Order: sequence, then C-alpha cells, then structure tokens
Amino acid sequence: QVQLVESGGGLVQAGGSLRLSCAASGSAFAISAMGWYRQAPGKQRELVANSIHGGETIYADFVKGRFTISGDYAKRSVYLQMNSLSPEDTGVYFCNVKTWKDYWGQGTQVTVSS
Repeated sequence: QVQLVESGGGLVQAGGSLRLSCAASGSAFAISAMGWYRQAPGKQRELVANSIHGGETIYADFVKGRFTISGDYAKRSVYLQMNSLSPEDTGVYFCNVKTWKDYWGQGTQVTVSS
C-alpha cells in the first residue's frame, strides 16, 4: 500500500502564490509518474500537471506559464508551485501517484479570493 500526505493549500488573494507538497510512503514500489489534479465545486476532477519519471512534464493549458511541477523521485515527493493565482483556480487539489495502480491523496483546499 502507498500513503500520500499533501500539504500547502490555503486561502490566498488573486495574484498570489501557493506551493503544494505531496509525499508518498509505504512498502517498496516503483513510481512511474506523479501529478496534481483539481476539482472545483460542481465540476469533474481535471489534470493540472503531471511529472513523468525520466523528466517529462505535462501541463493543462489553463496553468501553463503560471504553475510549475517538480517531482523528486528519490524522495517520492511531488511539488506544485502555483503563481498568479486567480479565483478560477479555487478547488480541492489532489496528489496522484502512479505505480502499478493509481493512488490518490486526501486533497487539499485551495481558495483564491478576488
């Protein structure tokens, strides 16, 4: 089993920044990718950014140039630096880790006030 612990969410004004962190622990496993998804009220969960083991990163169009994902596979951790936040970025952000199956964090709330 893999456990994910997220931190870094909170309330910020529009234009501000937040940094999300996610650490994976548990029995030995090989991680192929780590990423962040978000879910706004009344909407489906959507990909924000993904880090592929080996260096490739994938970003949703709505965050390009504002958010940066970094994966530390040695530490089994993934980070999301979010800059220039807008109220549209409000939602619950979930960490995702892919091994032979998907694992999800409990979610961390990000609220951006206008």
